Amino acid sequence: MIGYEGKRVLVVGGATGMGAATARQAKALGAHVTVLDVAAVDFPVDDAQKIDLRDEADVEAVIGRLQGPFHAVFSCAGVADGARGLMLINFIAQRRLLEGLLAKGALPPGSAVGVISSTAGNPWKDHLPLLKEFLAIPDWKGQAAWVDAHRTDDKRTNADGYGFSKRAVCAYVASRAFEFLRQGVRLNAILPGPTDTPLARANAEVWLAHATDYRAALGIKHLTPDEMAAPLIFLCGPAASGINGENLVVDHGYTAALVTGAFGG
Repeated sequence: MIGYEGKRVLVVGGATGMGAATARQAKALGAHVTVLDVAAVDFPVDDAQKIDLRDEADVEAVIGRLQGPFHAVFSCAGVADGARGLMLINFIAQRRLLEGLLAKGALPPGSAVGVISSTAGNPWKDHLPLLKEFLAIPDWKGQAAWVDAHRTDDKRTNADGYGFSKRAVCAYVASRAFEFLRQGVRLNAILPGPTDTPLARANAEVWLAHATDYRAALGIKHLTPDEMAAPLIFLCGPAASGINGENLVVDHGYTAALVTGAFGG
């Protein structure tokens, strides 16, 4: 049902946090694991390659080196507001990696891609016209120029902000899953709620403080990287063979409770 024994797995952003948890779980399930990250990998994997997701030439070089086949690709890299090259790291470079691997045949029919978005991406449907305009741009430089032209001081609309990057992930998954599956590859994402990762700790006053009242009402703690890795592993395995184009919220039910009024905050 899980089906990773002997499979080849690629984890983008797999040195720490949710990506590291995913790489570890895939390895424990018998997969051959390759990790791409700018940081060093300090746990056992089969291959680890450095990549700077802000550098188009570096990304293209890595695409050229990776031979595949990869039966599962986990796209897990991410940074927070204020980081240099946020949209390049959180979306543009990872999109290019996925599409480059798909184009060169490194993702065989029957493989799957799992991307990490965020509950910050939940409102993606409300911004769909703008997101579709952005996603229609096919090349790295064009996408980067569009982001530059749509920077604002308002976090709700800033195209070079964390929220927009995660809405872009959700819209990409929903709108491109059909084309991916025409080539035999499934594409899904998870939307994590507050999760205790190094990135979240560095932004604790915002990220880990979110939904504190909800967790207190239930007597539960923050989610863990392993609790994000597990649904990613599931989504890219044979047990999820009928699931495609989904943005799966993994937040202890917080979003559902707010939408239905079961919890009012």
